[in-house]
Amino acid sequence: MTSFDELTQRRRSVRDYDATQKVSREEIEQLVECALEAPTWKNSETGRYHVVMADSPKMAGLLKCLPQRNQERVAGCGALIVTTFVKDRSGFHRVEDATDEQGNALSEPDNELGNGWGCYDLGLQSAYLLLKAADLGLDTLVLGLRDADAIRQHLSIAENEIIVSVLVVGHRKSEPQRPRRKEVAEVSIFQ
Repeated sequence: MTSFDELTQRRRSVRDYDATQKVSREEIEQLVECALEAPTWKNSETGRYHVVMADSPKMAGLLKCLPQRNQERVAGCGALIVTTFVKDRSGFHRVEDATDEQGNALSEPDNELGNGWGCYDLGLQSAYLLLKAADLGLDTLVLGLRDADAIRQHLSIAENEIIVSVLVVGHRKSEPQRPRRKEVAEVSIFQ
């Protein structure tokens, strides 16, 4: 059994995928299931995972929503997962008896971060997902450069979801180098 430290050190941002090795729907479901174990604000669980498998007819169109450089990096991957969160829920409270023009309940932020909490929660869930992928022998890459409007249209993502990233899942073709990490003393401020 792999230790947690070994798992965190195995996980790398992979930019070269082996198209001959497939990723199954069951593996992706295990990743999302693990992500749902992450803590979220008031257990709101606003993260959403729009999965496009390599053999999906939607894959070619989704790739076009990425910059050319990223399209080349993810060629041969097994799946792309567009991560989103439902806005105005995590880090918000409902306003009693207040609704918008469509009859939806209104909410107000609990502190100055507002929807930053939805992004924070999704980041925690994504970390769990990435580590589970490493545990299953899968490799990942987090893409922040993408055309969110084009993705929303292509995958029919609801307007109340904020698109955050595209997670690439597959099998590495080559061994990526481990980048230098900062020392604990460089980032810790003990008070």
